[in-house]
Amino acid sequence: MSGTLALVGGDAWCPGCSFDQDLLTASGGTHVLVLATAAAYEHPERAIQTAEAWFAALGATVGSLPIFTRPDALEATHLGHIAEARFIYLADGSPMHLRAVLKNSPVWDAIVTAWREGAVLAGSGSGAMVLCDPLVDPRGGALTLGLGLQERMALIPHHDTWSHEKEKRTLKIAPRGLPIVGIDERTALLRHPDGTWQVAGAGRVTVFVDGEPTDLSALP
Repeated sequence: MSGTLALVGGDAWCPGCSFDQDLLTASGGTHVLVLATAAAYEHPERAIQTAEAWFAALGATVGSLPIFTRPDALEATHLGHIAEARFIYLADGSPMHLRAVLKNSPVWDAIVTAWREGAVLAGSGSGAMVLCDPLVDPRGGALTLGLGLQERMALIPHHDTWSHEKEKRTLKIAPRGLPIVGIDERTALLRHPDGTWQVAGAGRVTVFVDGEPTDLSALP
């Protein structure tokens, strides 16, 4: 058993992200820990400020940790804060940087442990796609290694604005039987603790297997 997993297509913390209220309820608390690691070189403070304003309107507070580099992810002082968190949110930015910082680190292990013990874990855009394995490389659509929390599934965030050419490449090179999931902005694909999947928010989720659209029943 684990907590709820929310894979958000991007443009988080904006009108249309109606699922955030339900995620707060599922967490059992009123505090969100935002990690802006993926936005380390893109003004991470702006992502945190956006999250603070959004969740304040929902009656919740936001905290953050300065985990922006590989040494930060090895810092033991962060682990207690993560262990106490009931709702952890990975912000958008660079998936390659996020993976490089977190993979095989104590901070990543603490995030996984918190989720497995019932915390809500959400990722937006890059923060969502890195949680899957394989990972779609946004630079060209090829498949590479992700963090592997959700295995046997690859994710295309910002699907409503994603390059058609990169999508075609991803679908063409994907191994047979591997679900490729396109998630629109302000939209979440939710995996509930019982393993069921649900779509919530403003847009659509499109599942492809062997290049053809299918439905959520194809997800692991």
